[in-house]
Amino acid sequence: MDLKKLAEILIPDTDLLPPEEYENIYPERSGVKGEVTRLAPSPTGFIHLGNLYSALADERAAHTTDGVFYLRIEDTDEKRKVDGAVESVIRSLKYFGINFDEGAEINSPLNIYGPYYQRQRAKIYRAFAKRLIEQGLAYPCFCTEDELNAVREEQTAQKLITGYYGKYAKCRNLTFEQIEANVKAGKPYVIRLKSQGSTENKILFKDAIKGEVTVTENDQDVVILKSDGIPTYHFAHAIDDHFMRTTLVIRGEEWLSSLPVHIELHKVLGFKPPRYAHTCSLMKMDGGTKRKLSKRKDPELSLDYYRKAGYFPKAVVKYLMTILNSDFEEWTLKNPDADYRNFKFRIEKMGKSGALFDLDKLNDLSRTEISKLSEEECFEFLKGWVDEFGTDKDKAHFKDKDYIIKVLALIMGVGGKKRRKDIERAEQGVRLIDYFFDDTFAPEYNYRFDKKTVNCVLEKFALSYDPADDNSAWFAKVKAIAPAVGFAAEMSEYKAHPENYKGNVSDVAEILRIAITGMPNSPDLCTIMGILGKERSLARLNAAKI
Repeated sequence: MDLKKLAEILIPDTDLLPPEEYENIYPERSGVKGEVTRLAPSPTGFIHLGNLYSALADERAAHTTDGVFYLRIEDTDEKRKVDGAVESVIRSLKYFGINFDEGAEINSPLNIYGPYYQRQRAKIYRAFAKRLIEQGLAYPCFCTEDELNAVREEQTAQKLITGYYGKYAKCRNLTFEQIEANVKAGKPYVIRLKSQGSTENKILFKDAIKGEVTVTENDQDVVILKSDGIPTYHFAHAIDDHFMRTTLVIRGEEWLSSLPVHIELHKVLGFKPPRYAHTCSLMKMDGGTKRKLSKRKDPELSLDYYRKAGYFPKAVVKYLMTILNSDFEEWTLKNPDADYRNFKFRIEKMGKSGALFDLDKLNDLSRTEISKLSEEECFEFLKGWVDEFGTDKDKAHFKDKDYIIKVLALIMGVGGKKRRKDIERAEQGVRLIDYFFDDTFAPEYNYRFDKKTVNCVLEKFALSYDPADDNSAWFAKVKAIAPAVGFAAEMSEYKAHPENYKGNVSDVAEILRIAITGMPNSPDLCTIMGILGKERSLARLNAAKI
């Protein structure tokens, strides 16, 4: 068979470069000492925790070795493409502090290995497919979907491995005349790899995470070019990783089953494969058993879950680091205030089996990280959430930065010795300060005392209130009211003779607290009233009467 003529019939493009020229177009990266890694998602619009987990491993592997981390978009399946998906990936990862050095939609002087969209690289793939046909390593397949389904049913019935191989590869031995006639008749065709492998042979493979892995050679004649001339993932990734000079591919363990195909593709293409590192799946406990996180069952799998709830992004990243490297948690205990990027991340320290994702542990870490924020950082964190997910009222409130910072200093203990450590999400923090604004103040006047007592307390305190009072003077006035309404001014008096009083001075303060905040518990009430101002404080005391 005249293979060169066959290649011209199947791939008639006249503008393809000789494959070897791409070695000059995409030379080895000069000056890059470390790993070259990539994130290569499909533009489907859904980015999940697993993507962040993998992206963090890629980014750390590159940046702790003075390497390069780039973004490639694997858009070979046009049907799955969602507008704005690429921007969503970049935006979502940036929120978590993960940035690319080069790649799709990245403005970088390093962008000399593009295009970074696979559909824009079609000529490169077609040039290599044509070369494989000329070498007798690829051929056209004219089988219809119905014919392939029939083969699959026959194999399933006989309990055989399903696929296009051996005697089931019906187009593998077509003559030149048969192929030419089919092409002239307009029959659609794909290009398949003519596999040289055998399931009788084993390959010992060194995985960067799992260590030595034994796999069976590939014997499947996989599709490398689809009928529209666009490559399959398998073919495209082998070519792109070579010419983008990728040194390390970190991917989920579900890709282990494709490893024999990828090993063979690199071999027939004449490329040295990158190192592969297969990560373990993210798991969760469910009813006492471990299972994989599910898109259908687990909202926490979506990255939007963490953004909408307002998790502190650094907390999410640091928690994932504890899963990625077993010694990271010990390092943070020794270096509690150090930037996590100072930790020496190592691929070989990644887990070999399922990684347990525990939302409770993430919540704990998020509370700790939020409690460390300065006034400015706390404001910016909450405002960032408000700008994207807050109500119109929230957005109006956060326009007054000075006022918000005063509130945060009190509510969250920012800048003080006693930091509040029960806030794990921005949404909680924003809702905690609602009562400082009249349009979101929604009090529940659940007093424990009768109408006459409550109203008397409120009226008497309103008459004596002076915003110039410090805490000591303020509380002295609360104590002065107590005997006049039947309460003990001193706790010792109340403990000695509780039957003589309606309650004690703390109960008087509770009535005032409910009137001002709508709640029986709050931070320092004197300070709250000082922030609200005299006019608003007195208005609330008056409105709280029953």
